[in-house]
Amino acid sequence: MSLAERRAATGASGEAQARRYLEAHGYQFVERNWHCQAGELDLVMLDGQELVFVEVKTRRGEAAGRAGESVSRSKATKLLKSGEWYVATHRQFENLIWRCDLVAITIDPNTGVSTFQHDVNAIVRDS
Repeated sequence: MSLAERRAATGASGEAQARRYLEAHGYQFVERNWHCQAGELDLVMLDGQELVFVEVKTRRGEAAGRAGESVSRSKATKLLKSGEWYVATHRQFENLIWRCDLVAITIDPNTGVSTFQHDVNAIVRDS
């Protein structure tokens, strides 16, 4: 398996784990891997009456840095623009408050055990 294939598999696994984690905490799944011209939203969830766009970062170990540290300012801007695009094209959500959360998953390379860090409203829009 190539490096790109391993990364894609790790990312897909992380998104599935994040979805299960969030659902176990009361979130409702809406959709995954939504694309627009501005970028991609990994997961779209509902937390009560709030629409949540979830960026999922998954790492095998911490050798390449912590998962949550990999969201650059550029990526944050793309996520916010994608969120705006999503609400504009999904009118059923236009009156909901929305936010961008981060779920960072680190998979222990020795045990395979995943640890989760969920940062609510991790990526904030400028006022």
